[in-house]
Order: sequence, then structure tokens, then C-alpha cells
Amino acid sequence: MREGCDAVRVLGVDPGLTRCGIGVVESGEGRSVSFVDVGVVRSGTDLALERRLLTVADEVERWIARHRPDVIAVERVFSQHNVRTVMGTAQASGVVALVAARAGLPVAFHTPSEVKAAVTGEGRAGKAQVTTMVTKVLGLDTPPKPADAADALALAICHCWRSPMLDRMAQARARADELAATHRARLAQAQAADDGAAPTAAAQWAAARAAAERSGGAWQASTGRPGGPAARPARGGPGGARRGTAAPGAPEAPGSVPRRTNSWKGTPR
Repeated sequence: MREGCDAVRVLGVDPGLTRCGIGVVESGEGRSVSFVDVGVVRSGTDLALERRLLTVADEVERWIARHRPDVIAVERVFSQHNVRTVMGTAQASGVVALVAARAGLPVAFHTPSEVKAAVTGEGRAGKAQVTTMVTKVLGLDTPPKPADAADALALAICHCWRSPMLDRMAQARARADELAATHRARLAQAQAADDGAAPTAAAQWAAARAAAERSGGAWQASTGRPGGPAARPARGGPGGARRGTAAPGAPEAPGSVPRRTNSWKGTPR
């Protein structure tokens, strides 16, 4: 940013080997932007590829040193029918990103449709529409030529207008990531607490069983309580006799009514 104000200076680059457009604008209050400079880097087709890329790199370095931008806006390469053209564009784009990295500057990539939509309001606008709107937005007396120069200025304008929204989106993503990390940490703590409580319950179970076995009682595995067939008395009291009846072979109680017997078997009814 410029010292003492919130203005941001953006260097836009429309990458290419034969013609590489470079434009600089500066954002003001709201959506106002002002023109700083524009130009085109040219390299002859008779030069070797590495020499052409070096020409682009050297010129971008000079523009950075001259205008001291805060950020570099570069057109994002996408698939085209002409493979040779898109390869050259991608190579020039990579060189520009490398120069920016060496200068310690951030690089923002914008697709052609994003640039057209930002400047003209139509993602499929033609080059003539883009040039017309760039001239109008920046208040230029004459349209920038060639089209590569206008495209570079459009890239810079696009970044000035889109960067606040992109910053808000980045902040929202960071906040969402923070909340997700907090949620995962709480789940991990709850899981750790559950894992720590399980051995305690098992230890209590084992201690109760050992105590029951030491006291001579049986252990009911199904209920987890002392007892069992060998430890608890039969229903009805000692000997398992039903309440109100005498045990087999026991004498009749005094004053009790004699039990009836079956005459043909001699057994009590």
C-alpha cells in the first residue's frame, strides 16, 4: 500500500511471448482507480525461447523497480485451441510469477471471464468492449493500444475491485477452518475421556467379583452381583419347602390337620 493512505498499486500483466502487456493502476476510495502507466514488452520470433523469456523477465523487473507495486495481477492461463500459443502464454506467466516472488510481491491470478465481468459486467465481452470500458474507467483521452496493453490495465482494475471480496472470502474460510479445528479438538477430548473411564469401570467390576469370591459366594455373570444357585437359599425358606407345608419326612406339627392320602397309592394329595 502507499504510505499514509489505503491506496493499493497494482501491476497487471497480460502474459505473452510476442507481446506482453503491462499496466499499472492505483485504487482509491470505493471503486475509484487512477491510471499510472502502461506499455508492451516485445520479443522477436527469431530469438530462442530462453532469450524471449529473459526479455520478459528483465522488463517486468524494471517496471517493478520503477513503480513499486503492492501486488502483481496476472491472467490465468486456460486451455485454447492453439496449443503453441497457450504454451508460450503459460511460460511467460511463470516467468512473471518468478520475478514477483524474487521481489517479495504477492501474485493474484484472474481468469479472462473474471476480468471481463469485472470491467464490463459481461463475462463474454469482446476486446473492443474491454478497451472501451478501460478507457472510460481510467478517464483516458485515447484508448490504450494494442489490445494487450488494454488487457493488462483491465487485469489491474479487476484486482482492485475484486480483492476486497477475495479478502473477505479468505477470512471466512480461515474462520471456518478455525471452527472446524476447535470442533475436532473437542471431539478428541471427549473420546479421550471415554477411553479413560472404561478401564475404571472394568477395575470396579473385577474388584466386586473378587470380593464376592473371597466371601465364599457365587458370582452371577449375567447381573454382575454376588449370588447364584449355591449362594442363595431356595424359595420358601430353609430346605426349599413351600411356606405352610412341612418338609418331606418331618412329623406333623401339634394341632395340625392330618393330610389326606390317596387310598390306592397312599401318597398325600
